[in-house]
Amino acid sequence: MTGDDRGDRRRLGAVVLAVLISQVLLYPGVPGLVVALGAPAGIDAGMWFLVAEFGAFVSFAVVWGAASDALGRRAPLIVAGAVGGAASYVALAAVPELGFGFRAALAVRVVGGALTIGAFSLAITSLMDLEGGNGRNMGTAGVAIGLGAAVGSVVGGTLADINAFYPVYAGAAVLAGSGLIAATVDDRVVAGGERPEDDVGFRDVLARARTTRGLMVPLAFGFVDRLTAGFFALVGVYYFQDPETFGLSAGAAGATLALFFVPFAVLQAPFGSLSDRVGRFLPVVFGSVAYGIVTIGVGAAPIYPLAAALMVFVGVCGALMAPATMALVTDLVEPEARGAAMGLFNVFGSLGFLAGFLIGGSATDAFGYTPAFLAVGGLELAIALALFPAVKAIAPGGGLLGLGGGTGRSPSE
Repeated sequence: MTGDDRGDRRRLGAVVLAVLISQVLLYPGVPGLVVALGAPAGIDAGMWFLVAEFGAFVSFAVVWGAASDALGRRAPLIVAGAVGGAASYVALAAVPELGFGFRAALAVRVVGGALTIGAFSLAITSLMDLEGGNGRNMGTAGVAIGLGAAVGSVVGGTLADINAFYPVYAGAAVLAGSGLIAATVDDRVVAGGERPEDDVGFRDVLARARTTRGLMVPLAFGFVDRLTAGFFALVGVYYFQDPETFGLSAGAAGATLALFFVPFAVLQAPFGSLSDRVGRFLPVVFGSVAYGIVTIGVGAAPIYPLAAALMVFVGVCGALMAPATMALVTDLVEPEARGAAMGLFNVFGSLGFLAGFLIGGSATDAFGYTPAFLAVGGLELAIALALFPAVKAIAPGGGLLGLGGGTGRSPSE
């Protein structure tokens, strides 16, 4: 691994970090922000506010990825997505000042999501292009995701307690900064520095990614893992702030979310490297089982200190499985189709976030918090148990329950 690779890993990790900070800054203050944008109070408006952005993520993640594969460059597209996303945040803050209502705010969220997913997905894909081990590279992405979410939740909650729009302005500034960082990345030609002899077109890279054997397995895990994260982003915020549960302020709720995100961030790099050594099986399957169990525990906790402690364990379990799941995508896919493959992974992840918002919001509204936590945690358990044989069959080091022989390398390497 060269010094250039290490420098680019740090810069790309910083881009992912900044994008996540900008996104999560808004979450703790969503209950107040949607009202300031003209919506009625309640979880329903907050649900649609988040759904609008992630619906665009679903629609455009693969488009950005396949376009970068076909173009042979990623950095200019990352810059465009980040700067465009920053402009959408500025437009969102201007919606009430211009006399528009909540529907206009949702439209701005759709446009912003379509732009921001380009910066996020392609920064992760650029990490996939680097040498040094797929688990390590995806561990870097995981650290950035977790740390960005932790910083965003704490700072966003604090800002929201002062003014509902302060997190929006801060998000715009951070996204613009991520664009400046991306402009300094060495935009090496994709696929390890060499273009295929025959030009690879947009449809070709999509087809190669979609037909990769076993790719649906990490996509399924990505879906349900993000579903749980989306559930915490929406229902968790309302759960911890509800006067009938714990009655926290926006700042305290953001700090509680950080109890999950901090260990999720700090442990991703070592757990990612661990998956390079022992294989993906144990981190993916057993991490998911533990994740589902502890998620149910958070919703069943009778007192806040217990719920807060369980949030820490949720973060540990998430850190175990997340980098291994992303690295499994890299293991399975040919280098020239990685952008499209990571785009597909982010599509499934964004669909998971959408499902987490919709299932979580609807279940909470209909049945209350505890049944909603039970449903989401149970789904995580069900996916892990159902796909147990499939992960064992395709994961590097999957033999002997994933112990030994895990190289963390793609079959093509």
